[in-house]
Amino acid sequence: MGRSSAAGRYARLIPTKRFGRLRPRTTWPSAGRVLAVGSAVPALALAGWLLAGLPLLLLGWFRPLPMALLGGGAALLLCVLGLRRLPESVPALGRHTAAVAGIAVASGLFNGFLRSEQIFVRRDPATYTQYAIWLARHGSLPIPYGQADFGGLDPALRFDSVGFYDFHGAVVPQFMPGPPMLDAIGYWLGGVPGLLLVPPVLGALAVLVVAGTTARLAGARWAPLAALVFAVSLPILYTSRTTFSEIPSLILLFGGMTLLLDARHRLRAGDGARTAAALAGLVFGLALLVRIDGLRDVLPVLAYAGVLIALRRISWPPAPAGAGTGAGTARRFPDGRLGVPLLAGLGVGGFCGFAACYLLARPYLNYLSGSLLPLLAICAAVVVVTAAGAVLAPRIAVRLAARRARAGRTEHPEQPGRPERTDHPEQPGRPERGDQPGRSRLSRLPRLPELFRLSALPGWAAALVVFVMAGFAVRPWVQTVRRVAVTREDMLTADFIEKAQMANRLPVDGTRLYYEDSLYWVIWYVGLPVVVLATLAAAVLARRLTRGRGLEWLLPLAIIGWTTVTTLWRPAITPDHPFAARRLVPVVIPGLILLAVWGLRWGRDRLRHAGRGTRLAMVAGVLLFVVPPAVTSIGTAFSPVERGEADGIARMCAAIPRDASVLIIERVTGDRFTQVVRGQCGVPTARVKNPEGWSVALGLDVRRVIGKVRETGRRPVLLAAEEAQLTRYGTATQVLRLRTSQDERSLVGPPDAVWSLGSDVWMTVPQESR
Repeated sequence: MGRSSAAGRYARLIPTKRFGRLRPRTTWPSAGRVLAVGSAVPALALAGWLLAGLPLLLLGWFRPLPMALLGGGAALLLCVLGLRRLPESVPALGRHTAAVAGIAVASGLFNGFLRSEQIFVRRDPATYTQYAIWLARHGSLPIPYGQADFGGLDPALRFDSVGFYDFHGAVVPQFMPGPPMLDAIGYWLGGVPGLLLVPPVLGALAVLVVAGTTARLAGARWAPLAALVFAVSLPILYTSRTTFSEIPSLILLFGGMTLLLDARHRLRAGDGARTAAALAGLVFGLALLVRIDGLRDVLPVLAYAGVLIALRRISWPPAPAGAGTGAGTARRFPDGRLGVPLLAGLGVGGFCGFAACYLLARPYLNYLSGSLLPLLAICAAVVVVTAAGAVLAPRIAVRLAARRARAGRTEHPEQPGRPERTDHPEQPGRPERGDQPGRSRLSRLPRLPELFRLSALPGWAAALVVFVMAGFAVRPWVQTVRRVAVTREDMLTADFIEKAQMANRLPVDGTRLYYEDSLYWVIWYVGLPVVVLATLAAAVLARRLTRGRGLEWLLPLAIIGWTTVTTLWRPAITPDHPFAARRLVPVVIPGLILLAVWGLRWGRDRLRHAGRGTRLAMVAGVLLFVVPPAVTSIGTAFSPVERGEADGIARMCAAIPRDASVLIIERVTGDRFTQVVRGQCGVPTARVKNPEGWSVALGLDVRRVIGKVRETGRRPVLLAAEEAQLTRYGTATQVLRLRTSQDERSLVGPPDAVWSLGSDVWMTVPQESR
């Protein structure tokens, strides 16, 4: 009785066609629905958290309780709105979903176990870490000087450091606030160790998102392969182990694609399509809150929304004279209904990103102005062209229809008494060869005007894809990318490149940027077979799209193609690897993997259509996809970097008195530890300026500031890199000594090892002279 009742709650009996028996049909969600929902949740949850977190941060209320209520509530609300009554958009079997989930979980565990501890501010990950710690502990920006604890401002004091700007009387972190708002969750839950586990979790979610996009565009059986190739690629391992912005950006960009693909399915099911499109636009727009240069990545979304609005406007145009009665119904484009909500969501998300950049990261905005202003100009041009196209779309459609109607009457006039040809379909714009049996082979070649007809557009589109990739392949032989240092930042970059060249035993030339090798960066990390097959797939898809087929690929291919070309042309990053590999993470690597997997499926279908076996070809294809990136990654995959920094900082903070005002008198120590001591140790911290060309501050300045600190009733504490730098002020003790490893700085090949790294901090508490 009890067993029957329990079974009735989860299943009901339905007749089967075979054997006339009854079998239970469970009410559990299908494997395809689980994969569809699981791959859409990460983007919606991140969007809800960021959408609620930004206003709270601007108000100074970014605290655990408000964010748990508002951020968690917003994430739940977006998930409900985006996933309610989701149609069966991903037909999948249980083994497909289980394989994807297993790869994602394995990726999270593997990267979590081998996570990095980049806490000393040397490069971008530690800047994000310290940014997140400050937000988690204080909940507001900017970071105040705390000059009262140093006896007021002094010409010898400075409060900025690497990754943290001095701006209008306060300290402002360098980057966008999106990633630190996500990383703060880990700090609230588990302190610094919890924060360091957030990137592996996000990396596992990124595997789910990429697999979900692949399942929607290539089929669920191909999703595990895409997930595996993506998870073993070195740049994904690298950015999933420490606090970068690229993985959250990837989740939002590919999550936006999945939501828009689901919106198209909803449109045909007649339920919730506009809401899903608005959420897709919001997710795309919030990518700017994570990376301001994400504006380049979402630019195709703006153009695509304009195309949808234009299609909506020409859905029911007045039929032109002579066009026939069916012309109006043939031009109905249901996808056009998604244009306005997609654009509205994109506008809201983009506004949040620009507002955060202007209000919270303006020095960073000024720093990027050289590359951001041209991008804004391109964006403005796209807006103007898109708006003009949407406004003029009905008139253009009517004129094109009338022109086609006139062309049809001119090229094929009715000839009474002549039987109608049925063996060869009419091809407008191309002469019928059957009417000219005496033509020579040379005369059958297309004439120059015919090459530029619309009928030739598919071929030109496919050829353009191949031509662009071939251009990147030969680029190292025809161009050497250089930059002459002009600004202070350029000079620092040139000096860094020279040191990396010496370490790699290369000719020293600080103007070299190595951008001409960008396509080969991709080949290092995903393998030549993936790049070749992705190029072939992009060419085939471009050909199909120009013929009006496969329109679900229009936006994904536009984002992948545009971002890949612009990124490979100008990566805009210091060219040492694996650091430079992060530039390929948001779109290039997952996009090429997605295209390559679709290309593998396309090749299998062609082999099957030709009557040939596919099993051996598929096994070979899988091996060619997985082995090259795995071989590249194996050199560093099991080598965590900068381990021990969390414990080292904890010991250093314990050694600093709680009533201290810390003065850092040595340049490198000030660059790396000013925000660490201020944010993690929780004591006022400043640097004493070093004269030009000196690594240590002048004793006269140091003693003057020490006296001012004592007048406030606080205890002056000095930090430096060596004992000898402090002996004149008192007895020094070493509060930090760490010998660990760091990432390699390879310039002309993939990284295959780690380098050593040593850090030392000495401290003294000056005694008051009697």
